[in-house]
Amino acid sequence: MPAAPPAPAKPPTAPVKRPPAAERVYTHIKEAVLDRRYEGGTLLTEGDLADAVGVSRTPVREALLRLEVEGLIKLYPKKGALVLAVSAQEIKDVVETRLLVEEFAARRAVPATPQLVARLEQLLEEQRQLAEAGDLAAVAVKDRCFHAEIVKHAGNEILSRLYDQLRDRQLRMGVAVMEAHPGRIEANVTEHGELLDAIRAGDAEGAALVVRRHVVRVRELVRGEDR
Repeated sequence: MPAAPPAPAKPPTAPVKRPPAAERVYTHIKEAVLDRRYEGGTLLTEGDLADAVGVSRTPVREALLRLEVEGLIKLYPKKGALVLAVSAQEIKDVVETRLLVEEFAARRAVPATPQLVARLEQLLEEQRQLAEAGDLAAVAVKDRCFHAEIVKHAGNEILSRLYDQLRDRQLRMGVAVMEAHPGRIEANVTEHGELLDAIRAGDAEGAALVVRRHVVRVRELVRGEDR
């Protein structure tokens, strides 16, 4: 029998390109600020950041300038970058905006599509699993995704873009609350379940009420009003 033809050679795998140095520094600092490894009041130096990421100081400067524009740090020439703490005004502004957007979105989510209900069920289960694992940063991300999914299904692209602008501040506040009040992790999961139940039941006003209680409680805890 004739020999079988040789198998075609596989094309060489293209090497995975690393992100530019400035982007790597930006991601490193931003993630550390949002999950509070770099807490408010921490002074970051270009040299330490360059060593941490393994780059020169030039991309560090680029990343710091970008983060200052986003309001996460304040640059001080020849000293470094100060991680800005969450202010009382910022808390007030974020909560007021969340209430305006999320209460509206909760009402508009009813009657809910099967796709929305299924997605919220999935996010809630993932949040439960992350909470059991004690991964606070991941829990905060999943918490935010749960609310963002409802906002997205409100069908208003302008509100969705506005809500996206709150993402970083929401994540930072969320981690702060869970670190200071560990019982809040389970409470968040419970309240998300109540919100999902109201949406599933077609109770628009009930869903809006759950959102209001949920967001206002977070504000109280961030501001230290633990009562």
